[in-house]
Amino acid sequence: MERNAEINIKVNLNNDNFPEQIKWDATEANFDGMKEAQAMFLSFWDKDEKATLSIDLWTDEMLVDDMNAHYFQVFLKMADTYYNSSKNAEVADFIKQFAVSFARKMNLNIKG
Repeated sequence: MERNAEINIKVNLNNDNFPEQIKWDATEANFDGMKEAQAMFLSFWDKDEKATLSIDLWTDEMLVDDMNAHYFQVFLKMADTYYNSSKNAEVADFIKQFAVSFARKMNLNIKG
């Protein structure tokens, strides 16, 4: 049986069209109500154009150290997603090693 799921994103902008607040929820989420975020990356693959379309937003509350940690975690998530979709462990590990190198360069406190 077919079903639908929704992801909702609400962005409050200031007078300069810069995000002041980002909130989101999803029908498949394990929380109630809208959850606040300070940054987001959302990417779509356009098969006709063979191009990635994206929405990248952050608020003034997003600190540089938090952005560095966010990027590190996104790189790790990309490695996992890449492996799950391709089963190419060698490339997934390459992406993870890049994430670790990035974390070290940014002086992030990571384990491993």
